[in-house]
Amino acid sequence: MTKTANWWQEAVVYQVYPRSFQDTDGDGIGDLRGIINHLDYLEKLGITALWLSPVYKSPNDDNGYDISDYEDIMTEFGTMADMDELIAEGHRRNIKIVMDLVVNHTSDEHQWFIEAKKGTDNPYRDYYVWADPVDGGAPNDLVSTFSGSAWEFDAASGQYYLHIFSKKQPDLNWANPAVRQAVYDMMNFWIDKGIGGFRMDVIDLIGKVPLEKITSNGPKLHEYLQEMNRATFGDKDMLTVGETWGATPEIAKLYSDPARHELAMDFQFEHIGLDEVEGEGKWALKPLEIPALKTVMAKWQTELGEQGWNSLFWNNHDLPRIVSRWGNDSQYRVESAKMLAILLHFMKGTPYIYQGEEIGMTNAPVTDISQVEDIEAINMYNEALAAGTPKAQLIESINAKGRDNARTPIQWDATAQAGFTIGQPWLAVNPNYTTINVAAALADPNSIFYTYQKLIQLRKTQPIIIWGEFALLDTAPDVFAYTRTYNGAQILIVTNFSATPNTFSFAGEIKEVWIDNGFVPTQLTDVELPPYAAFAVNLK
Repeated sequence: MTKTANWWQEAVVYQVYPRSFQDTDGDGIGDLRGIINHLDYLEKLGITALWLSPVYKSPNDDNGYDISDYEDIMTEFGTMADMDELIAEGHRRNIKIVMDLVVNHTSDEHQWFIEAKKGTDNPYRDYYVWADPVDGGAPNDLVSTFSGSAWEFDAASGQYYLHIFSKKQPDLNWANPAVRQAVYDMMNFWIDKGIGGFRMDVIDLIGKVPLEKITSNGPKLHEYLQEMNRATFGDKDMLTVGETWGATPEIAKLYSDPARHELAMDFQFEHIGLDEVEGEGKWALKPLEIPALKTVMAKWQTELGEQGWNSLFWNNHDLPRIVSRWGNDSQYRVESAKMLAILLHFMKGTPYIYQGEEIGMTNAPVTDISQVEDIEAINMYNEALAAGTPKAQLIESINAKGRDNARTPIQWDATAQAGFTIGQPWLAVNPNYTTINVAAALADPNSIFYTYQKLIQLRKTQPIIIWGEFALLDTAPDVFAYTRTYNGAQILIVTNFSATPNTFSFAGEIKEVWIDNGFVPTQLTDVELPPYAAFAVNLK
């Protein structure tokens, strides 16, 4: 049987972090005009949709995830006219713009919160979460993601307000119907502009019951999402993806089962936690075990069935560069970057490419906390240093997992500041830009860029990649291999997730090699796989 897809099931999404994409006015901060100027590059890559990290008006306490006006544009990024032009120019190239929806919290400089602080009888007071002191202190021991208490005392009213993130990011009170309606009105403002969908920031937190210490997956979460669906995008063909850090396959089905009328898909992060010490958070480092990665990835490929849809990703603005994290960013940078791409893009789901991933950009190590911009890393460092953790250990953790790794400016060419700006960039450019850059990638027919381009093209032309059944193969520990089967056809994907050679055998014959990263198989029995080898073949 042949299935018909929603456009987002066949799509490949490219995430732009506007601050670091391209600066056109010399202030060292990327802007909307810089994105417009590079749409031809993204069209050449072949992407279907562009997810834009927040561009709304913001004081930038958390790089735009603290919004002071949802219906205006951050001054550094440009104007609403620029935004309208980006949407229109994207459409001309068949690229839909997906907005980042940040509605768990606002900035403390949003007009709603300015009003809310005026007093307990203000009509906007109940737009946020307030609580009386308990025993002269915070209402309870909820902790902020960015360290310290999640409660901030407001001396004027004698109450505390909730902030799961920075104290400049007060949490919205979704139990208030007026808040929900205001959010839906704002979403419809953007839908009317012609956007292609929403990526929903920490959407699993909007059902929180903080005085019961429930933050994620609260009791009314799905009721709110179903209401949102009815009030905004439900009757439109839009990509909607929720950021859901605590999701299991069963929870993911609640979001993305089409029968439930919530979201198209969600981001789950189970694989992302595999290189941290369990229960100790992301800064407690441990090596990735490939068998564990295979187990987790296979679980998500098989357990959603027809009741959900996967988001496929290695990178985003909050995560370190995958080629540095789980690949090999020195001797085998090109091979391992292509391997990681081939492994992911043949899986069932919608792939997301983070800016610079397609040219194999790497982490950007620092030697001192003064070189770090990320509020999360700075807070962690200061807290842990005060508790006696050695500086060297903290810098090692930041170099491995810090969010600045993903946020260094895009390396366009080998000119000064990597062609990102004629000014001083807001965050230092990675020194390796002279060799790793877009211009060099486009000039080299064997570059990582053209592997991504081919993967995107294959997804557009081969329904088996969209719909095929996934089966993990039993292989050597560091060999990650699987098949996809659809309508009597079968493809085989094989990767050596290691700098050490490995052997692989499969009972089947090659009909056609669809893609490889330099190692081209001629048969499938006793194959000697070089370091980081990867290929996908159509089977006879």
